[in-house]
Amino acid sequence: MLFGKYVRVAALAASLSLAAVSAHAESLRDALANAYASNPNIASALLSVKASAEDIAIRRSGKLPQISGSASANYNWAVTGGTTTQSTTLQVGLSYRQVLFDSLKTDAQIEQARALAVAAAQALRNAEQNVLLSAASAYANVVRDTQLVRLRQDNVAFFQAQLQSAKDRESIGEGTRVDVSQAEAGLAQAIAAYQNAIASLQTSQASYVRWIGHDPRDLSLDFNFGNMLPSSLDQALNQAEGNHPAILAAQAQIRAAQSGSDAAKAAFGPTLSLISSICGFNCFGAGTSGMSGSVALQLSVPIYSGGALGASLRQANIRQIKSEIDALDARDQVRESVFQAWSGLQNAAAQIQSALSSERASQLALDGVIEERNVGQATTLDVLNARSNLTSAREVLISARTSQLIASFSLLAASGHLSAEYLSLPVRLQSADGYVQSVEDVWAELRSLPDN
Repeated sequence: MLFGKYVRVAALAASLSLAAVSAHAESLRDALANAYASNPNIASALLSVKASAEDIAIRRSGKLPQISGSASANYNWAVTGGTTTQSTTLQVGLSYRQVLFDSLKTDAQIEQARALAVAAAQALRNAEQNVLLSAASAYANVVRDTQLVRLRQDNVAFFQAQLQSAKDRESIGEGTRVDVSQAEAGLAQAIAAYQNAIASLQTSQASYVRWIGHDPRDLSLDFNFGNMLPSSLDQALNQAEGNHPAILAAQAQIRAAQSGSDAAKAAFGPTLSLISSICGFNCFGAGTSGMSGSVALQLSVPIYSGGALGASLRQANIRQIKSEIDALDARDQVRESVFQAWSGLQNAAAQIQSALSSERASQLALDGVIEERNVGQATTLDVLNARSNLTSAREVLISARTSQLIASFSLLAASGHLSAEYLSLPVRLQSADGYVQSVEDVWAELRSLPDN
C-alpha cells in the first residue's frame, strides 16, 4: 500500500516538474522585468500620479481669466385688437471674470496640489518596490519549494529502499519484524512530508503567476547584486531616511497639510475680482447698431459663514499635526524594516554556514551508520534517524539560501533602492514626470482639445 501511494505521489511530482520547466529558463532579472511591466499595482499607482497632477491645473485656474462667449435669440409675438405683432432679436457677446486677489488662498491651494502630486509620485515608487519585492519572494519560494520537493522525493526513495532491505533481511533471518515496522513508519512520514512539499510548491507557483504574470520556467537563485547592497547597518539607515518613498511621501503630505492650513486661513480674507462683459451685435434692439460693455471690480469680505470657515481652519490645523505624526510613524516603520532586513541577511548567512557543516557531518554519519547496520552494529532505526538528520540539514540549507536572497531584496527595499532603474532591469521606466510638466501648461486649452 505504501509503495502504491509513493508511485502516485511521484507521478504528481513529475507533472509538477514538467509544468515548472518550459522551453527556456527564466532568470530572476527577467522575472522582475516581467513583473514591473505587467503588474496592475504599478499601473494603478501611475494613474493616481496623473490624476493628482490634474489638481495642479485645476487649482491654477483659480488665478487665470475665465472667458466665455454667449449668444441669445428671442422671438416675441402679441395679438392686440386683432392685430398681430412679432419681433426677433439676436445678441452675441463675451464675458470675462478674473480673481485679482484672494488673500493668497489660490497660491496655497496650488502648492497643496503640487505637494500631493509629489506624494502620489512617491506612492508610485513605493508600489514599485512592493511589487518587485513580492516578485522576488515569489520567485525564490518557487525555487525553494521545487528543491524541497526533489529532496523529499529522494528521501521517499531512500526510505522505500530501506523498507525493502528490511524485508529482505527479515526473510533470511538477519532482521526482525520490528525493523520492517520502523522502516514502514519512516516511509509513511517521508511520504507525508513529500506531499506537504508538493502542496507548498503549488501555492508558491500560484503566487508566482500573480506577481510575474505567467507560470515559472526552470528558475535559479543566481542574482548578482554587485555593489547594490549597503555595506553597513548605518549606511542602510542613512539611505532609508533620505531616499525611502514612504518617508518622502510623508514629508510631501506635511507640505500639503501646511498649504491646506494656509488656504483655510486665507479664506477669512477679502477677495477682489474683475468682472466685464461686452455685447458685439444687436445690443440695442433691431435697427440700432452699436456695441456695449461693462467693467466692474467686485470686493467680497466674509463676515459670517455659519461657522464653516472656523471649522475648516481647525480641521486643517488638525490635519497638519496628524501629517507630522504620520511622518514620524513612517520613519519608525522604515527604520524597523531596515533592522529586520539587515538582521535577516546576517542570520541567513550564518544559517548557510551552519547548514553546510551540518550537511557534511550528517552525510558522514549516515554512511557510517549504514556500514554499522550492515555488520550488525546498528539498527534500521539508527539508519532512519541518520537519514532524517541529513534531510533536515539539507532542508535548512535550502531555506537559508532562499532567506538570504529575500533578505537582500528586503534590504534594498528598506533602504529605498529597490527599483527597476537601480536594478538596471531591461524595461521601459514608468514615470509621470512628463505628464506633470504638461499639465502645468495652463494655456493648452487655447491651442487644442485636452488629451484623454
